[in-house]
Amino acid sequence: MLALWLLAVTLIGRYIFQAWQTWCTRVPGPWFANVTRLVLIYYEWTRRRRQYIHGLHEQYGDVVRLAPDQVSFINLEGMKEIYQSGGSGYDKSDFYDMFKQYDHRTMFSMLGREEHAQRKKLFAERYAMTNVARPEVMDGISTRAMKVLEKCKASAGSYLDAYFVLHCYAIDGVSHLLFNPGGTDTLGDPSHREYVEELTYYDNMRRRMIEMYLPWLHKILSRFETSTWGISQRFVLDQVEQSRLGPSAVLHKLSKNPDLSTVQAAAECMDHMAAGIETTGDGLCFLMHELSLPRSHHIQDKLRQELQSNPNAKLESLEYLDAVVKEGLRRFPPIPMSLPRLVPSGGRTICGYTVPENTIVSCCAHSMHLLNENVYPDAYAFKPERWFDKERLPNMNRLMFTFSAGGRGCVGKNLALLEMKTLLREVYSRFKTTLPPEMPTEMEMDDQVVASRPKDFKALLVFTEF
Repeated sequence: MLALWLLAVTLIGRYIFQAWQTWCTRVPGPWFANVTRLVLIYYEWTRRRRQYIHGLHEQYGDVVRLAPDQVSFINLEGMKEIYQSGGSGYDKSDFYDMFKQYDHRTMFSMLGREEHAQRKKLFAERYAMTNVARPEVMDGISTRAMKVLEKCKASAGSYLDAYFVLHCYAIDGVSHLLFNPGGTDTLGDPSHREYVEELTYYDNMRRRMIEMYLPWLHKILSRFETSTWGISQRFVLDQVEQSRLGPSAVLHKLSKNPDLSTVQAAAECMDHMAAGIETTGDGLCFLMHELSLPRSHHIQDKLRQELQSNPNAKLESLEYLDAVVKEGLRRFPPIPMSLPRLVPSGGRTICGYTVPENTIVSCCAHSMHLLNENVYPDAYAFKPERWFDKERLPNMNRLMFTFSAGGRGCVGKNLALLEMKTLLREVYSRFKTTLPPEMPTEMEMDDQVVASRPKDFKALLVFTEF
């Protein structure tokens, strides 16, 4: 009885101290955010966290309290402090435990900056543009883009399930860089399509929430799962155990490190493959949907004019294509959700607010790109031309949070941009895209843990060849 009484006093005391500490910081936000996180959890459970946080920032400004131990920022000052101070910003929170692969931490899920930096050194140069632009990598991406064109041609007289095809293209592209000359061939080999189905046609949002907030329940439920590893994980393990690798492959670099076990190498590759299919595939879906709307046909026409007038130009010289991709990633960031970090020991002052140590702080691309009208005027509109405003360009680039920021930003950025530009050039120099009657005008976002995909896995497009 005494033990229970002491436990109750301890818990109540901790709660009162946290509420008092929260009140002292005086961060703007709804009153209940000072005393409970239950409201935030409710919006997470109902898949409305992004909209909820966006609404709070519209009401309270650039800095908002989400819960007693969580604060959100959507300005450049906050982003630089959280993600770029000291080069890599603050350490990650245990939120990233959900992203382990084969029960191992990867570069993405490592919490500390030092361990992350050491792991990144093993393969970062494989994602540098000098490696991604090597002929064997470029040829692999171009070959896969041509397979997409075959699907576009075959859909004549009807429409194409672009969600499936674009995610096939994304996984084939990233797996080519990981394992070339191996990798998936989901656009050519029907037996490989199950990898796309497993990695993109799923709904584990609430399972992840249980894992995060009720780990004891997650452990119990995990005992009833029939298989420890999915088919994609087994595929990656098979690839890691092969010996025939090209010198530009990410795995080729990882395999040279004696301190990295086979499973650790597989964990990194699995993490990259899963991230690559979601971000590039979803990003292309949202962008091509926007280009296919009547309101954006003039943009599509202007893009086609540049592409057809410069058929042999290098991708980096196609300025309007670059602007279209940038605007797509600004307006529809594939990772629109909060990316949490942990305030270091001793606390920090961020944007004039004293934030205690161990507070979870974050920025989210969705709100940063839409609520900073001084940087992105008419922010809700899709306007590639904004990227030609030389006066505003430096601030627009600095605030762009699509690939996060700092030393822990997305390592696959160069590959993603190359894949997107390669495919868009091939498609829009040959086809006009429109929406079929079966496709809603507005493509809704279906939020996952950090990513957001088209609602109901639906992205239908009509391809009309010139």
